[in-house]
Formats: sequence, C-alpha cells, structure tokens
Amino acid sequence: MIYLELFFAFLKIGAFSFGGGYGMISLIRETVLSHAWMAEEELLNFIAVAESTPGPLAVNMATFIGASQAGFWGSLAATFGVVLPSFVVILIIAGLITNLLQYKGVAAFLKGVRPGVVGLILATAVTIGLSTLFSFSTVGDALRPDGAGLLILGALAALHLLSVRLRKKAPSPILMILFSAFLGILLY
Repeated sequence: MIYLELFFAFLKIGAFSFGGGYGMISLIRETVLSHAWMAEEELLNFIAVAESTPGPLAVNMATFIGASQAGFWGSLAATFGVVLPSFVVILIIAGLITNLLQYKGVAAFLKGVRPGVVGLILATAVTIGLSTLFSFSTVGDALRPDGAGLLILGALAALHLLSVRLRKKAPSPILMILFSAFLGILLY
C-alpha cells in the first residue's frame, strides 16, 4: 500500500536525518530514486520548488513527493512521517529535560554530528551541482556542460560578491531566487 510505504520511508528520513532540510536531501534523493517514485531530474525540480515555497524544506519535499505518488492522502502520509520523529523528540526534550546542553554527553554527540551534517550537505551540493550543471549522475558519464546553467551560477556568484563588496552584506535569498528565475526564463 503506497500510503504506508510513503509514511515509513519519510519516517525513516525524519528519524535519521540531522541538519534540517539540507541534511535530508541526500536521504530523500536516495529513497525516492530507490523506490523509482520519480527520475532524478524531476526530483531536482521538486527541490527547486520546495526551496521556493514557504515552510521547511523537508516538509515541502515530503508533501510534494507524497502528492505526486498518491494525491492528497499520499502527501499527508509522507508529511506526517517526516515530522513525527522531530515532534516526538522535541516533546520529550521539552517535557523531561531542562538545560539539555549542560550534559557533556549531549554536547559531545552534537559536536560529533556537526561534521557529518556538513559532509552530507556538501556531498549533496556536489551531486546536485554535477547533475544540474554537467548532466553527470554516475561514474562513467561524459560531462556535458549546461552553458545556461553555468551562466546563471556565475551571475549569482557575481551578484553575491558584488553585494558583499559594496554593501558589506550578502544579498537577500529572495532576490537571488527571483534573479535566477528571471535568468532561467530568459535563457531557457
């Protein structure tokens, strides 16, 4: 039954992902591709839409993927699965433990998890970058550069650097998304 499959797949993602939505992307990608729920290109489009819509990335991804596979009830099952572990953990922490970070074991756990989360985020960024900008998804694929994608990336990097240099702060993420959408419409 697809509803249970979605629920348990996203329950696993919610339970074993650290670092928020970006840390979950690699596990979501692996799960979606292994279940053949969608192709990688479609998943990348879903990630872009989930980034552009209000709300947490993981919840948006679960909702979109669930809806694409089983409509409203599929989106509900996937979304409930991804948020349930966090809800339970936060409920336990709030109800039972005060000043959790004062415990050396908890602090050590978090210090150990941080590099792993950074590694997952970097690996996901490299994987998505290679796939999007060079159509490279498996070892042995030829690199086929996407000129328009590379141009958009260069323009966004230039805008960021210019803003930091002139205004002494990074540009608004909303401005960057709108600018990249405009360039996408213009170039594609």
